[in-house]
Amino acid sequence: MSISLYNSIPKIDAHLHLNTNRYTLAEIALMNDFRILTINTEVPFFPELNKQQSLAADSPTKFSERIDFITSFTTENWGKFGWQDKAIEQIEHGLNRGAVGVKIWKNIGMELTDREGNYIMADHPSFAPIYSFLAENNIPLLAHLGEPRNCWLPVSEMTVTSDAEYFSGHPQYHMYLHPEFPSYKEQLKARDRLLADHPNLKFIGAHLASLEWSVDEIAKWLDQHPNSGVDLAERVCHLQHQASGEPKKVKEFIMAYQDRIIYGSDQIDDGSLPENNLKATLQEKWLNEFLFFSEHNVQTAWNVEKPFLGLGLKETVLKKIFHDNALSYYPQLRS
Repeated sequence: MSISLYNSIPKIDAHLHLNTNRYTLAEIALMNDFRILTINTEVPFFPELNKQQSLAADSPTKFSERIDFITSFTTENWGKFGWQDKAIEQIEHGLNRGAVGVKIWKNIGMELTDREGNYIMADHPSFAPIYSFLAENNIPLLAHLGEPRNCWLPVSEMTVTSDAEYFSGHPQYHMYLHPEFPSYKEQLKARDRLLADHPNLKFIGAHLASLEWSVDEIAKWLDQHPNSGVDLAERVCHLQHQASGEPKKVKEFIMAYQDRIIYGSDQIDDGSLPENNLKATLQEKWLNEFLFFSEHNVQTAWNVEKPFLGLGLKETVLKKIFHDNALSYYPQLRS
């Protein structure tokens, strides 16, 4: 039944990264009846932002109806005179090319510093003109601020294997090793002050708003910020981890916030993985994560230590999570 549902309902992967011009991600989307939303992000090892944008905006005709993108702006000249105006110009250029929203990344709060070496947090007054521009023009802001709570734990205490592998391989982002950085709580408090200062801003907390460890905490945050939603990118495993002990609680959370949860995989294509491997990886991820939400049986995942119970959600809820909510939060998406 779930396989037929998977094949029959329209789906959007609202968080992945097309960083190469081979367009394998778009080919996989065609094969699986997905639309894809590629997220332009100021990551040091990604192509520069204009290149990321062009890969989506200038995609081949046969893929153009399958690909949308979220633009961003560079913080390279942060603090220099007029940098906010240039950032807004960069955003407007992206919007004119078809962007459906704007992304900020964890370098704000975890990398960017002023001349005195103070970390610049997401609520810093220098960003206010940008947030005001977005709110006034009803442009959604997708924000990856902070990291999963595992980031502040030793590798041996991390709850899912994927986090243990990622932070082992990217020690520069493993905050347990860097107590000089702002803490987990400081990252989240800065984000929430941002939202308090800009209550009309449509906001999507990427990666379950970095509250992935507790559906209770995500629920509390969503209640406090009615204009906000969350995406699932690379955090379904954290729901599966919680479902290994409290499946009823996880299902009740999904049911209660079914209009505010957006599916995304966070798959990256930078050309390094052979095409067949990439196709197999993403198709398996899409299907297995759909089955977690749709089937009511005992399941396993490579990055979750214990078996867990699938949620067995109804088709109406599945369609919201895998399609409709993306259109709601990003209304400029091609439906």
